[in-house]
Amino acid sequence: MKYLFTITFLLFSTYLLGQEVEKTIILKDETSNLPIEDASVLVLKSKQLNLSNTEGKVSFVIKGISTIQITHTSYISQTIRSTSLKEKETVIYLKSNFNKLDEIILTKQHPQKILATLIENSSKKLTIPARLKVYAREFFKLNGAYSNYNDGLMNFQLSGKPNDFKTTILVEQNRSFGLVDESINDELVGYNLNNIMQNYYNFKYLNPLLEPRAKKEFDFLIKAHPVNEDYYVMTAIPTDNSAAMLDDYAIVYDRKRKIIIEVSAAISPTSIAKAKDSNGKNGKTIYKSFFKTMYRFDSNYYYLISSKEEIGYEKIFKKKTTDIEVRNYFVTTNFSNQNYSFKESEVFKDKTLFNKKNTILSNYWELSGLVATEEEEQIIKQVQETD
Repeated sequence: MKYLFTITFLLFSTYLLGQEVEKTIILKDETSNLPIEDASVLVLKSKQLNLSNTEGKVSFVIKGISTIQITHTSYISQTIRSTSLKEKETVIYLKSNFNKLDEIILTKQHPQKILATLIENSSKKLTIPARLKVYAREFFKLNGAYSNYNDGLMNFQLSGKPNDFKTTILVEQNRSFGLVDESINDELVGYNLNNIMQNYYNFKYLNPLLEPRAKKEFDFLIKAHPVNEDYYVMTAIPTDNSAAMLDDYAIVYDRKRKIIIEVSAAISPTSIAKAKDSNGKNGKTIYKSFFKTMYRFDSNYYYLISSKEEIGYEKIFKKKTTDIEVRNYFVTTNFSNQNYSFKESEVFKDKTLFNKKNTILSNYWELSGLVATEEEEQIIKQVQETD
């Protein structure tokens, strides 16, 4: 009987370890109790990478027991065991260290030259060839109302070199709701999937800071990172004399490896105010612009883990002003340095998922690497119902 009990216990334990269990964690600031956005949550056993949304929420599937790593550039990293997640939903508090006094870093080289070196070195060190499993999501707003939505799971096969970059895309699943107005062409609908990875891996969005005139248009500053002693933060803020519409930039980089970890850029309030006094270039007036991209260095692999872009502008079509807002997300849920096999007929070559026929095999969006917030769920439902 004792022997039978032992066998039964072992079989039951094995059964439990083999079960897939969905877990949700909500990340909050230890001091303010506010949710933490853009934290990376890596399930080591499955190599699944997740990003916290604006509610601080992350959902993932655990099979058996795994270590979970939580990292954020503004918080002290934390490692937990899946066995500590007793409930289906668990709140975890992260500790910030922003009480540390700002330490300005004095350099012999101008920060612009340092940035040029960072970009060149980062482009060379990003792991290629590589395969990124990506969850993409895009919201499209026309004249104040959300009219389109799409998301999808894609595999990006990256090959070549920084100056000869090639991307092959395979779409696993996707869904798209709403129809784009005939006056809105492809160039206005969010990102272009054909060149988006090349832009991220060549850091094209930092080109304005490398122009010779940027030394006069921006105030550059380098500070020590308040949390990670291996990181520096470079900022580039438009000067009061800058006449052009310019962004405020912040670049977090690893000072030892000389690689970029995070970039954010937002159009400055001053630039927006200046834009109100003009009609904008080609009848296009931008009133909102935000960009953030994050990279990960992990076990000698260096790759893109996420990007987020928002833009709002007014465009004149046939003497009529049209208001357009686009918000999109890119999250790498899994990384591999192995190539995948495919048929040429399977390769996705369009610029956007908007016009691709829906292919839904599972509720992939529920465990996509980026959980939709309650507000976003309402927007998706609304657009779907009016499709």
